[in-house]
Amino acid sequence: MRLVFAGTPEVAVPALDALLASDRHEVVAVVTRPDAPAGRGRRLVASPVAQRAEEEGIEVLKPAKPRDEEFLARLREIAPDCCPVVAYGALLPKAALEVPAHGWVNLHFSLLPAWRGAAPVQHAVLAGDEVTGASTFLIEQGLDSGPVFGVLTEEIRPTDTSGDLLTRLAFAGSGLLVATMDGIEDGTLEAVPQPAEGVTLAPKINVEDAEVDWAAPALRVDRVVRGCAPAPGAWTRFRGERLKLMSVALRPDRGDLAPGELAAAKNAVHVGTGSHAVELLWVQPQGKKPMKAADWARGVRIAEGERLGVA
Repeated sequence: MRLVFAGTPEVAVPALDALLASDRHEVVAVVTRPDAPAGRGRRLVASPVAQRAEEEGIEVLKPAKPRDEEFLARLREIAPDCCPVVAYGALLPKAALEVPAHGWVNLHFSLLPAWRGAAPVQHAVLAGDEVTGASTFLIEQGLDSGPVFGVLTEEIRPTDTSGDLLTRLAFAGSGLLVATMDGIEDGTLEAVPQPAEGVTLAPKINVEDAEVDWAAPALRVDRVVRGCAPAPGAWTRFRGERLKLMSVALRPDRGDLAPGELAAAKNAVHVGTGSHAVELLWVQPQGKKPMKAADWARGVRIAEGERLGVA
């Protein structure tokens, strides 16, 4: 089939690569978000998907909005059979959805109807799910509500960050997306409506959501740190400044610390929670690079009774 691939971030690149490697399909163009400011100089940089497509000499479309008439006209000229989508990042209007004969097929990183929305992997980790997965579905006007072509499952490991899990799903899901394109072309794959039960929403996690509540149980603190890694990054306050929490470990043997209370030893830094303590492993002070928590503690000279989370 003639395909127009839609995607933007690095996590979409494995699926694009898998489609490019397929001997049954031809990626004739890519749709991605416009170039965005990046780095200290804030210069405009093309998305990872755009960069990969340009390496292959594939036409790249970067509409400010997918309802722009110039974009829609070009899409009609290309006349794709199907448009596979991975983390494109913009809502598709009806006029665009009607162009390809087989529609737009999204690779979504959850077991639909669970975790519909922009941050399914983060919410799965935050919720303490033990299993998640990926689904391919036909895009409709609703939020991730279209009928499902195929699924795969993936275990969430106890130490997984959202970044770890998303990387595994991106590579496993690329195979699912190619298999879905194959089945659509063969006519052997039929999309099945999602059940009405079990719908959960996964809105974008912002910086405010990533602040750690030390009165919460240690298990919740651990999930927030892992679920918000690498972005937006869990954080707290120390002496009025933000302290980013890169990783922690559960320490059920320490229940003697009040929520947020710090206890620094030679090679370990513990913090009290609403249940037992957690150990800070890696932190990033404001304006500095990530460092081992023990090194940070030696540098700031934590006083007895000092707490995290104090403005």
